[in-house]
Amino acid sequence: MVTGGWMVGTVVEVRAEATSGRAIVLEVPGWGGNIAGQHLDARLTAPDGYQAVRSYSLASAGEGERLELAVDRFPHGEVSPYLVDELRIGDELEVRGPLGGWFVWRPDQTEPVQLIGGGSGIVPLMAMIRSHRAARSTAEFRLLYSLRGEEDAFFREELTQPSPGLAVTWLFTRRTPTGWPRPASRITAADLEAEAIPVGRSPSVFVCGPTGFVEAVATNLVELGHDPHRIKTERFGGS
Repeated sequence: MVTGGWMVGTVVEVRAEATSGRAIVLEVPGWGGNIAGQHLDARLTAPDGYQAVRSYSLASAGEGERLELAVDRFPHGEVSPYLVDELRIGDELEVRGPLGGWFVWRPDQTEPVQLIGGGSGIVPLMAMIRSHRAARSTAEFRLLYSLRGEEDAFFREELTQPSPGLAVTWLFTRRTPTGWPRPASRITAADLEAEAIPVGRSPSVFVCGPTGFVEAVATNLVELGHDPHRIKTERFGGS
């Protein structure tokens, strides 16, 4: 059903992700599919008519009427606590989209791609990884994933499975697994220089995460010589 650009989706699957997040799969009649990296708006309506709208990145890509979100709970948020703690299979959710056409990756792109995610900023990057896999793309993909500890990872099981053409580097900021070679710390210019696709290969770079993380990474990338026009960023914060 479509009303004023809003579509009504039905929850068909939910699963816990990280320590405070959840993946939500919706079946949305009229959803024509989306490009990897796009997002949507989700709308909740209270019994008294009050409405709250929030934007969420899509973890899925491609054609069809099924889509996947992954939402991190913000304790004082109006929408995320409901989506993470209350939404059940069979419930309905209003959505509008897909939205955005800049922070996207298309399977016909052949240049190397460097993905850099912080926390739940992995979500749109996961859509790119899945799209890359589904298309059997030969473009080189690398992912740097920065998070507090391994238990805070979204899509942990999927990212630890071998995936042709994808290399994953885990960077922990607070707690490392036993015997981990790199001490816990925020991502640094040295990390980017050592692990990211070299400047000379002119990769397309996608960075997503909290505002401070994205700004620090983008600044370091430019200082290392990456072309600013090839760095695309998307940031978020609690609300």
